[in-house]
Amino acid sequence: MDDPSAAYIRTGFGGSQVQHLIEECIIFNMSKEECMEALSKHANIKPVITSTVWKELEKENKEFFEGYTESRNEKETRQRIHKVLSDSSQLKDTDD
Repeated sequence: MDDPSAAYIRTGFGGSQVQHLIEECIIFNMSKEECMEALSKHANIKPVITSTVWKELEKENKEFFEGYTESRNEKETRQRIHKVLSDSSQLKDTDD
């Protein structure tokens, strides 16, 4: 059953604006937490509102968010591997 307060936030209370800003966060490949922080800091939107709208979007677009999360996880893994290799290379260079 849908949360009536979530419906209110989405349809009233600037919900469509919050949804649009979340979509912008997604374009920048931000996590939910990063988006909540950014909207709180730059748009003065309470994190609970961003979180609620994000959760509703996840419910409505389950397949998209599953793919988005998987893609973000893969990107983070690649970045960690790159950092380890880079750090390792730098250590090797200082040993010479």
